Amino acid sequence: MAKIRMIDIAVNFTDGMFKGIYNGKQCHLADISTVLSRAWSAGVDRIIVTGGSLEESKNALAIAETDARLFCTVGVHPTRCSEFEESGDPDKHFEALLSLAKEGVEKGKVVAIGECGLDYDRIHFCPAEIQKKYFVKQFELADRMKLPMFLHMRAAASDFCHILEQNKERFSAGVAHSFTGTAEDRDKLLSFNNLFIGINGCSLKMPENLDVVKGIPIERMMIETDSPYCEIKNTHAGISYVRSLWPSKKKEKYDEQCLVKGRNEPCLVRQVLEVVAGCKGIANQDELSTTLYHNTCRVFFPQDLDSVADALIARGQSPM
Repeated sequence: MAKIRMIDIAVNFTDGMFKGIYNGKQCHLADISTVLSRAWSAGVDRIIVTGGSLEESKNALAIAETDARLFCTVGVHPTRCSEFEESGDPDKHFEALLSLAKEGVEKGKVVAIGECGLDYDRIHFCPAEIQKKYFVKQFELADRMKLPMFLHMRAAASDFCHILEQNKERFSAGVAHSFTGTAEDRDKLLSFNNLFIGINGCSLKMPENLDVVKGIPIERMMIETDSPYCEIKNTHAGISYVRSLWPSKKKEKYDEQCLVKGRNEPCLVRQVLEVVAGCKGIANQDELSTTLYHNTCRVFFPQDLDSVADALIARGQSPM
């Protein structure tokens, strides 16, 4: 039986929880190395560290440089787009992002522009008009760097897809990550041939979420944790399909042999794979993981496509 290989396309390693800080309180030492060891043992092959602001993107690149299997994005999250104007010079802020992206590409670490998009659930952090203005601006980053886009869409499908349509010639491919939308939202995204949909625990909460996921062709899907958030909880509809389990302890009783209770981490992308397989009635998780791996390489690691395609052909599957 072939080994399951997975790529977690969304990990927020810049978050304080991976430094042991929860709500401003230090509960344990930084433990990214321990978290990574668990991920590699679980079959995770690579991880993309998410950048959500200029400063966070700098930190994401620094983290990505610590391991050959880590990569990152450079961009500004919709809820933080006010940083362009608060910088006092939006054009200079953009140029700083561009410079960072160039540096990261030269180092072989930056694989996408993002996290960018629209989030109308949290306009109290950034008004919709500012979000739209700088979402459009980040297509210029993707165009100039010839990079795919790592996208965020929350309660904004109409405007999001309108902007995507207007800028579809400016980016090669992308993924709408952490998808929690309706069947109608799903179908709007699938109408863009170069767009994939990222699934995590937040995508698998309710029975209606599972119904939506069933309608995503596996050839258009990627998997992720979005850790330390979006874990699959015991109350989630998809929990019955989960087979891979790890012991956990509360953060106050930290034990490096255990997960921190309530903190998601990359090894748990295996659970996302299991729920996707279960709800779609796919018995062979090896084949599913290979297809999802291939999808991810098509967008973020095109230099590896030949070896992944060979693996698909060896199994009698047809690469896209």
